[in-house]
Amino acid sequence: MPHLHVEYSDNLRDLDVDRLLLRLNHTLVGSGQFADELDIKSRAVALASYRVGTALSERAFAHIKLSILSGRSPEVKRQLSTALLEVLKEAVPAVAGVDIQLCVEVLDIDRDSYSKTHVPA
Repeated sequence: MPHLHVEYSDNLRDLDVDRLLLRLNHTLVGSGQFADELDIKSRAVALASYRVGTALSERAFAHIKLSILSGRSPEVKRQLSTALLEVLKEAVPAVAGVDIQLCVEVLDIDRDSYSKTHVPA
């Protein structure tokens, strides 16, 4: 825990996904909300099939979904969301003629039903 998912439109061709995920993970570690950096799992998926709105002009997006164990305050969730959005803004390069939307949502995972184990190397 936590689980971080990045979905982005595949017309963001210059996005350095590996660097983005590393920076996002560092941001989560730096938040002080997660005991062990090993617990942070992040992944990214480029979407080839998507639509933003109804206009025919080219548009793009990147969306972060951060799933964390329940029990954190709205203020902590807001701080995490804001920090992750700042990283995303710095990482997603502008594309000439393309309107880009960036967003972050923080979701609670029910603490009582979440199960996890670790199989060491």
